[in-house]
Amino acid sequence: MGVPLTVNLLLPLVLYYVLRAQGVAQWQALLLSGVIPAAHAVGTALVRRRVEVFDLLVVVLLAASAGLSAISGSPRVLLLKDAGIPAVLGLWILGTLFAARPFAFHFGRRLGGPAGAEAAERAWRELPEFRNALRGLTLLWGGAQLLDAALSTVAALGLPIDLVPVIGKIESFAILGTMVALTMRRSRAFRDRYGIPLFGLPAPAAPRASGDARNLTASDAMRT
Repeated sequence: MGVPLTVNLLLPLVLYYVLRAQGVAQWQALLLSGVIPAAHAVGTALVRRRVEVFDLLVVVLLAASAGLSAISGSPRVLLLKDAGIPAVLGLWILGTLFAARPFAFHFGRRLGGPAGAEAAERAWRELPEFRNALRGLTLLWGGAQLLDAALSTVAALGLPIDLVPVIGKIESFAILGTMVALTMRRSRAFRDRYGIPLFGLPAPAAPRASGDARNLTASDAMRT
């Protein structure tokens, strides 16, 4: 996650304040600092020869907010871009609750790689607690993104413009850190209780409590 965080959060923040220190107008500094994630998104799409939804979202929101800001003459319109991204992501994450597999399931499969995909599919089919836990995490992550969007909107409309970029980044980092901590805590609690992880590779086999020498596999754990 280092590259996305650096490109989308840290570098635009640093560039904005460097430009402001050079006397660049607020709306110009906001626009130029927003070009970094947009350029990265375009470059990534050209290299991979496919367009990711998040990259497309960054470019579209930057273009729309830049146009509206030029029309209205207010730099606050550009600041609202930072609220639009988590708003769209939050709604999309919550929307996956109505799909065959929620956001947290697909996220876990990417973490586990091919080796953990089969175990994740088996757990999803056979263990209701596994499905409920991933749906709960999906709801939590979607709600956190909408909270980020709401706080960013309040900051963009109410705080001094030069304070909004740094306040917004601190707020986003705080929400992200809280969500990562909560996700790790829930994942460990689930693994300790059911013997299989929510994310990553299958947990190591543990001895049966009945006293015989056989090992308890992930499939056995889901049937108990």
